[in-house]
Amino acid sequence: MAAPAVAATQSRLSDAFKLFAEQTDGTVGVAAQAIGSKEMATLNAGTTFPMASTFKIAVAGKIFERIDKGELTLDQMVTVDPKLLVGSYGMAIQTPHPGIALSVYNLLEFMITQSDNTSTDVLVQLAGGPAGVTAWLRGQGISGQRVDGDTAHLIYRAMGIENPSLPTFKENVEAAYKADPAMRNRGPNVPFNADPRDASTPEAMVQLLLRIHSGKAMSAKSTKTLIEIMERCRTGEKRLKGLLPSDTVIAHKTGTLNSVANDVGIITLPNGKQFAIAVFVKGDTKGKDVQDKVIADIARVAYDHFLTGN
Repeated sequence: MAAPAVAATQSRLSDAFKLFAEQTDGTVGVAAQAIGSKEMATLNAGTTFPMASTFKIAVAGKIFERIDKGELTLDQMVTVDPKLLVGSYGMAIQTPHPGIALSVYNLLEFMITQSDNTSTDVLVQLAGGPAGVTAWLRGQGISGQRVDGDTAHLIYRAMGIENPSLPTFKENVEAAYKADPAMRNRGPNVPFNADPRDASTPEAMVQLLLRIHSGKAMSAKSTKTLIEIMERCRTGEKRLKGLLPSDTVIAHKTGTLNSVANDVGIITLPNGKQFAIAVFVKGDTKGKDVQDKVIADIARVAYDHFLTGN
């Protein structure tokens, strides 16, 4: 397809993104690019959005760098400090008592497939903290994404909890709810949604996905392992996956916070071709069903576009 024709079809796709985004009263950001192409279809792709748990892809990237350097191994056992337990479905619920040790491989699996926050914060420590993850991103040439805190502190900021001083996540959250019961039902956190910390542009997230897929971010073995873990992701069934054929292979990671819904990944088409996509929603007050539908609609129109070329 000639360059002007490609530009025209990408423009139509961007227009479709804008139309579907009108379902929400929040802000939607999208970037989508076919593997092997330099053309990107976008909507607010240069705007920063809270990453929520999509930042866990970058954490995994840094961990695999350490594995490739021989500093860690996938089967290395790691003791989990009970003080790192962070509320989410996963370790904080299933193993609430001291005495937990998991392999690096299992920590990665839980972090990506279940979005387990405790596993994430253990891995953030192994990654050299948030600064280590951001340094890895810069080393990959990704400038529009930054990691400033572990999951616990990301959630504190999203909730508006300033200067948490108690030993555990659970204690800090319970104290905040006791001091301000209205916090449980608070609307969008406007300052948080505009905060550059722990944020990414859709464009930067797609650049990261493409970098990983290309094999340039880590060894071939580590690339294969990470993508396979992402293909096992259990969250977000109604987001990128929502309107796609049930047998579609998608390596992805979701992110969810108050008024924030994200899903980013690499989708494989029936003809074997692939495309990377990042969809971010922030500031929405209409609720989860609307947020999920926006993401699903955008993923479907992108899927059809990259499959047919129209």
